[in-house]
Amino acid sequence: MNIVVGITGGIAAYKAVGVVRALVLAGHEVHVVATENALRFVGRPTLEAISRNLVHSDLYEGVAEVRHVAIGQAADLIVVAPATANTIAKIAAGQADDLLGNTILASTAPLVVAPAMHTEMWRNPATVANIATLRSRGIHVVGPASGQLTGADSGPGRMSEPDEIVAAALAVVGPQDLAGRRILVTAGGTREPLDPVRFIGNRSSGRQGVAIARAAASRGADVVLVVANIEDAGFSQGLSPDADPSGLHLRHVSTTAELREAALEEALTADVVVMAAAVADYRPETVAAGKIKKETQGDVLDLRLVKNPDILRELADARRPGQTIIGFAAETEADPGKLLELGRAKAARKGVDLLVVNRVGWTEGFGTERNDVVVVTGGGDRVTEASGSKSDVAHRILDALLTRPTPTPPE
Repeated sequence: MNIVVGITGGIAAYKAVGVVRALVLAGHEVHVVATENALRFVGRPTLEAISRNLVHSDLYEGVAEVRHVAIGQAADLIVVAPATANTIAKIAAGQADDLLGNTILASTAPLVVAPAMHTEMWRNPATVANIATLRSRGIHVVGPASGQLTGADSGPGRMSEPDEIVAAALAVVGPQDLAGRRILVTAGGTREPLDPVRFIGNRSSGRQGVAIARAAASRGADVVLVVANIEDAGFSQGLSPDADPSGLHLRHVSTTAELREAALEEALTADVVVMAAAVADYRPETVAAGKIKKETQGDVLDLRLVKNPDILRELADARRPGQTIIGFAAETEADPGKLLELGRAKAARKGVDLLVVNRVGWTEGFGTERNDVVVVTGGGDRVTEASGSKSDVAHRILDALLTRPTPTPPE
């Protein structure tokens, strides 16, 4: 596929190198159209080395071949990352005072923009109106996320990560093979309070579950995403209200009891349930009304824990005819063979249709950008394995869902 990556003059331009690289490694022909200001942030040699093509920036170069029109005419997809507030305004107004503007106007290819700017600029009524205009024209907007910006600033406006942009962009021209399906995805980690200050929790960031939800939405599914405590994971994953993530209906929970209530309710109308959240197995038997003080407890604090409900098993037992239940098994077992056996045992014990098995530890699985998984059926058959970014793994899991025979309702 012939893809044009437009890069504009924002500090996030350095992340565009990752977008170009990912598209090239995916086998696409990539041509970079950079504004003059973009080249003040990222050097032309870097972009040419990564894209394997000359970088175009001058409106008046290649006049004999009418390059200001030809690049857009030949494009199958255009991705603008980062898209500054100024660029978004120019696209909304149909301006063509540089090569990128001409390329966009001269193309009938799908257009994907990844905004990047300070929070005040993103929330400015002019930008809000311009984004609404772009969306009304069928232009796809990815992000922005909420997080660290230039300097000490933090908030919505941070450009989405390259793999998220690439996945969303390719999905625009990819198959809508989940259209018509309603999918429930849970993500994050539940927390069980000890008192108003402390809790028992886990290290799940929610990245994999969010990636599955995004991937399913990009493939046409109607997605409900139930998230547990991902807002404190050090990144927003584009789920703040300002990011306006398309295709995702969000529900926020914290405890296992709240997750159970939301999951059972949403599962009533879901065709597929993906339980990617890390659920606390136990909770404190009693929760203190006030902060537990070490001065009154002494050197040892005894806690009595009681088992939480098995939400995955409950969902599997209550599944409707034709409904698919997908569970997750996070294990610390280092031996691949033993890890697989643990997954097979859990798949049988939980009664799921598919189980995603992944190894976790101090430096892998939780809170990382990558994942390595094996997918097995409820009967223990290995379906597929995947390794790479959590976005890539998400699509492989959905591929496994689609290649699995659809459950036949009993007569």
